[in-house]
Amino acid sequence: MHQDITPAPEPSTARGAVAIITNRRGELLLHLRDDLPHIAWPHHWSLLGGGTDPGESPAETIVRELDEEAGLAAEELTELFEIRDEHGSGQTLTVFAAHWDGDERQLPLAEGVKLQFFAPEHLDILTIPPFIRDAIHRHTAAEPA
Repeated sequence: MHQDITPAPEPSTARGAVAIITNRRGELLLHLRDDLPHIAWPHHWSLLGGGTDPGESPAETIVRELDEEAGLAAEELTELFEIRDEHGSGQTLTVFAAHWDGDERQLPLAEGVKLQFFAPEHLDILTIPPFIRDAIHRHTAAEPA
């Protein structure tokens, strides 16, 4: 009896999207994640975003995630680059830039502990996942002075 053995398909890489949101003062909106052991980077300051649903593009993901997590509709959403969370979720994330000038304390936060704008010079004292810090540095280095 001859059996056909078909190799299992390669697992697809988990994907997601995050947004670097700035206001007119050049501050960045960061999200303090819940302190739960089953999530990647618990109790770290991060960017808003999340995992891509099946059949969803990165642009659709970030629009959905911003709305779900914070009721936020950012302006001028621009796709920047991809980055991988090698030491956390393992996801490859598409990084977007956006602008929003509202009061973060008024947003209906559905996940996490807090949203807060920070001046770039204050980011060094925050606990931020390395891949998020890299994405922020890469974005700010590319911004015109």
